[in-house]
Amino acid sequence: MADSKKTVKKLSDAEIKEMLERAKKPGKDAMVMHKYYGGKIETAPKACIRNFDDFSIWYSPGVAEPCKDIAANPDMVYEHTCKWNTVAVVSDGTRVLGLGDIGPEAAMPVMEGKAMLFKYLGGVDCVPICLDTKDPDKIIETVRLIAPSFGGINLEDISNPKCFDILDELRRDCKIPVWHDDQQGTATVEVAGAINAMKLVGKKLDEAQVTVIGAGAASIAISRLLLATGFKPQNLCMCDSTGILNMDRTDLDNPKGYHKKVIAEKTNGAGKKGGMKEAIKGADIVIAASKPGPGTIPAEYLDSMADDGIVFATANPVPEVWPWEAKEHGVRIFATGRSDFPNQVNNSMGFPAIFRGVLDVRAKTITDEMCIAAATELAKCAEEKGLTEDYIVPSMSEEEVFPREAAAVAVQACKQGVARLKTTYEEEQERAAAIISRSRRLTADMMKQGYIRPYVE
Repeated sequence: MADSKKTVKKLSDAEIKEMLERAKKPGKDAMVMHKYYGGKIETAPKACIRNFDDFSIWYSPGVAEPCKDIAANPDMVYEHTCKWNTVAVVSDGTRVLGLGDIGPEAAMPVMEGKAMLFKYLGGVDCVPICLDTKDPDKIIETVRLIAPSFGGINLEDISNPKCFDILDELRRDCKIPVWHDDQQGTATVEVAGAINAMKLVGKKLDEAQVTVIGAGAASIAISRLLLATGFKPQNLCMCDSTGILNMDRTDLDNPKGYHKKVIAEKTNGAGKKGGMKEAIKGADIVIAASKPGPGTIPAEYLDSMADDGIVFATANPVPEVWPWEAKEHGVRIFATGRSDFPNQVNNSMGFPAIFRGVLDVRAKTITDEMCIAAATELAKCAEEKGLTEDYIVPSMSEEEVFPREAAAVAVQACKQGVARLKTTYEEEQERAAAIISRSRRLTADMMKQGYIRPYVE
């Protein structure tokens, strides 16, 4: 198979060293800048304070009137308070992006960063909440108790398999949308990238051989959305640290293996057995959401892929295989979860806009169909601009993409009957654009005026 692949120039040791140093720079800068700013978000008033008499409106005695209005009609909380635009990002710190179980305090920088992305990219106010418990029942109860203060809940970096049960339980009980970004968010953007990558290499979704490396929450959700989008279950193969998921695996016959067994029952039509090497052989597209690299996927394994191979190595902070290694072994399109490499198939292109659309129609939940609508719109935005091997999904700098994605989600919520408010695509696109633009302008103005201190290296 490898003989028919195009020859790629091998990088010199100096070029590889330069790329590695460039890849390490964000981490080095983060150590300095996090301490410099003392965190990344703050609370600021959004209502006018003309003089101190205004506090009799915003607080006692005037505040009693909106309180009574909400008591008489609970839905008025969306009109009188910030609930309509506020999300909690909740984590127990047990599976932090490539770092594992580092605890709630160590998870805070990630959750703050999440809140920053919510605000800047989606115009959504977000509160990071890190819980000092690993008990799923306590997490569920805590989220239930705080839910009245929020318009939505974003579960984040919670270990597998309890993340599935926590999400399912909260979606049943809460009156606001609850989602797990490591499942639905990651899957949304990777599906968008897969749609366009397949177009670029001229292959059909229903004929493509797909290998998924890793069998955690993200991988299972990615597989579910891929199959709902048009990829065929018999053409999909998933591999975890033990080997390829198949019905010969006796270790799947326990509660912890339930979700893996569901995948094994309906996939792997070729009956593949073995490990990662055997799983990758003949694949048109390899999607990895597993252990951070480098070297998690040996680059030589990619030699056995089909021609015009596609690899998404999305572990953070370091992808399972470096892009230059993959290219040297014949991969045509390569994507990571990092913003400093081309083709960032990262959930930052999903959750801010998805929640924007969800909040604007006061949706009761976030369905897979809403995620597919977002993925389809993302793919369409990139296709309209012009697909290349280094551009299969839009980037965070393309502000116009987020309102379009929000509109697609909002319209799908209306179609499915889970929206409390009705809207059209055009109405929501205009509304979302105004909210997101305000958020970006607010940040720019605060930097210009010095309320956000300049940082000079």
